[in-house]
Amino acid sequence: MSRFNDPERNRLSRRLSRYARVGAGAGGVAARMGVRALGALSGGGPADLARALGGLKGPLMKVAQLVATIPDAVPPEYAAELMKLQSEAPPMGGAFVMRRMASELGPDWRQKFKSFDLDPSNAASLGQVHRAIAPDGTRLACKLQYPEMKSAVEADLAQLKILLGLHRRMDGAIDTTEIAKEIGDRVREELDYVREARHAALYADMLSDVPEVRVPKVWPELSTGRLLTQTWLEGRKLLDFKSAPQATRNRIAAAMFRAWWHPFAHYGVIHGDPHLGNYTVFTDEAGAPGGINLLDYGCVRIFPPSFVEGVVELYHGLRTEDRARIVGAYEQWGFKGLTNQLIDILNVWARFIYGPLLADKVQAIAGGSISPAEYGRRQAFEVHSALKRLGPVVVPREFVFMDRAAIGLGGVFLHLRAEMNFYRLFNAEIDGFSEQVVRERQAAALARAGLTG
Repeated sequence: MSRFNDPERNRLSRRLSRYARVGAGAGGVAARMGVRALGALSGGGPADLARALGGLKGPLMKVAQLVATIPDAVPPEYAAELMKLQSEAPPMGGAFVMRRMASELGPDWRQKFKSFDLDPSNAASLGQVHRAIAPDGTRLACKLQYPEMKSAVEADLAQLKILLGLHRRMDGAIDTTEIAKEIGDRVREELDYVREARHAALYADMLSDVPEVRVPKVWPELSTGRLLTQTWLEGRKLLDFKSAPQATRNRIAAAMFRAWWHPFAHYGVIHGDPHLGNYTVFTDEAGAPGGINLLDYGCVRIFPPSFVEGVVELYHGLRTEDRARIVGAYEQWGFKGLTNQLIDILNVWARFIYGPLLADKVQAIAGGSISPAEYGRRQAFEVHSALKRLGPVVVPREFVFMDRAAIGLGGVFLHLRAEMNFYRLFNAEIDGFSEQVVRERQAAALARAGLTG
């Protein structure tokens, strides 16, 4: 289709309209957050801002969620409200759904389903999910993208650039240039449901030998670039098991651990959006948990195998207190201009992230002494304060989602109050690690999923 006939193309008129809506609805989100960081915001509060962004929908919500996970990018009270947007977005109505479905599958779209529920089962930043039943009786989940997202994403990423630019000028501790590039690339990818379908195929391949993690099957004949149809995986919310016996909670947490670390350690791929809404727990006929359903594949990060080697090398360096190995790992990650002071500061954060993996014993994440909402905040503040004394530090773009995913995964373990031997779980995944083997596995898996080129 030519760009002149594509109704969803990135149009200047739509971007300008989006700028106006962002300014009116969010009160100039970038400016308000920047001013608030200087202690000069007047009128409106974090909850007001979150409600305004929820009404706008689209990438600005996604960007807000991502920015909220970057230490000190926005004030903590704003971060807490923005984090809620992932699972509390207001849905669009039935008339909208019918128009969108007709534009994706044609005017006879209803005939392609035995039934289709116009009321969404959940709504998020870029689209909403509807239950449906295929003609053969298979239960389906249809994720339908909101309209005009291509235009909205560019307008909203421009807002992000302003916000991070203000933060960089006001603070100076972290150069956010690479952060902005990484978030922009990942959000643009999330608009491409063809790519997400391939991500799902990739995960089905990578986790084929991990029975405690289930991946939905894509229905290509009922999917487009803006509609993704998959099998519906029945499951219960993860938080339904917060009061379950310790062994049950540990079983769920172990499945989560493998769902995240197995693809990364063996293929260099991570699921970069580990919030609670992206997982459900499947059970057997007696109601006992068997593992987790991994539901969303929009935010997937494929790393160079050399970066994976850096993650493994840093682990070994921290475990053996081998400073040369630690420095080499940071360099593999892409940190430049390393000084002894900067290495010491980075080690504070690294020891926090790797802490549960270093000791061969059963333990809780962070000793179980903090809440999921506070996980990482104290260490982030300590690191941020130290970085201020050194001047701007460029954070490698690969680090952005690696760090975000690790913090999110730790938060899930805190919710479950898991007590496990994380050392043995991790070492089982990296046993016999080889960068060359990861490179070969990754290339083969990406080719099978149609993600090469």
